[in-house]
Amino acid sequence: MLAAARPLRRLSSSCSSSVGALRRVLLHPPAPPPSLQPPLSPLRTLTRALLPSLAAAHRFSTTSFSTSAPSRLGECVGVLGAPAIAEEEEGEETGALVRHDTDAYAAVELALDSVVKVFTVSSSPNYFLPWQNKAQRESMGSGFVIPGRRIVTNAHVVADHTFVLVRKHGSPTKYKAEVQAVGHECDLALLTVESEEFWDGVNSLELGDIPFLQEAVAVVGYPQGGDNISVTKGVVSRVEPTQYAHGATQLMAIQIDAAINPGNSGGPAIMGDKVAGVAFQNLSGAENIGYIIPVPVIKRFISGVEESGKYSGFCTLGVSCQATENIQLRECFGMRPEMTGVLVSRINPLSDAYKVLKKDDILLEFDGVPIANDGTGEIISFYICTTSICINNFIPHILFISLPPVNSI
Repeated sequence: MLAAARPLRRLSSSCSSSVGALRRVLLHPPAPPPSLQPPLSPLRTLTRALLPSLAAAHRFSTTSFSTSAPSRLGECVGVLGAPAIAEEEEGEETGALVRHDTDAYAAVELALDSVVKVFTVSSSPNYFLPWQNKAQRESMGSGFVIPGRRIVTNAHVVADHTFVLVRKHGSPTKYKAEVQAVGHECDLALLTVESEEFWDGVNSLELGDIPFLQEAVAVVGYPQGGDNISVTKGVVSRVEPTQYAHGATQLMAIQIDAAINPGNSGGPAIMGDKVAGVAFQNLSGAENIGYIIPVPVIKRFISGVEESGKYSGFCTLGVSCQATENIQLRECFGMRPEMTGVLVSRINPLSDAYKVLKKDDILLEFDGVPIANDGTGEIISFYICTTSICINNFIPHILFISLPPVNSI
């Protein structure tokens, strides 16, 4: 793919030069001999003096709105969208959007040796006929290499797998992969490949951090519509807890406006030279709303596998709560006007909270973090032990509760 892209860039550059020369001829016809030139009026002199500055300003605005293509391909945008009066100097790039385009192109170069295509043959259980499975089906997704010779992908890409194959970019060979761990709750999975040939020329990607709003990310993967690697560019629109479609749990997620299509699942979202998340789902019925799994969730999944050799799950309190926005409800349970919290409506009998909490208790805060009457507050992620303050029989109590992973409950 890289070899095919270079002739295209050369062709685009030559086209832009020839078209630009043609437009310059049309815009500025050959000047007559000096003896035949009429004297320039002050207005003409001013117009000719302003032309270079106007052309530069127009070219700058056109370049700023160019797409995520490399700068040499972006020359065609300048030719079609602006007067070809001044030629762009080699290596001279200004404007933040131009630098972002360069970063996106660098992300592609970084991902070519790190992102793989995942082929899965799976057979789901038949719950109506438990003694047999459903017919086998084939599916495809994406994945990327991380340090330790491991491949990160989505759990739904390898769910109910019979066997899994992976293929590197630019290679026709598929290699057998083993599923090391699957976390259906966080929709992540780890793969390993035994073949030494597969790891020749493969580079690993480093995990970064949660991006800020409006930061640019490039989603790399193998979506439907083609067989080669694909890159879509977008910005971060929102960071908040989101319902994971595969695991039916609510964890932190990042919303972006880049297109995430079937086949993109498991591919990295790259920001700069590091991974900002893993593409895993989009919002049905909406346009340009995709979601990526943030790095803290990925690191928690990987660290759990490294510590115990298998997926250990995420912490949960095992308590269902009800909002206390109703004033009469708050008065009924003895809450003072300055108090905020939620009402305990159900407790999982297998959780540690069952030993210290009771139904109709009011939870006021967790580990010093107040809980609002609508149940919102700062997210406490990945804590194993924490403290809780609750009202029981109109008396505040400080409780110590262990938060085991979901899978152990």
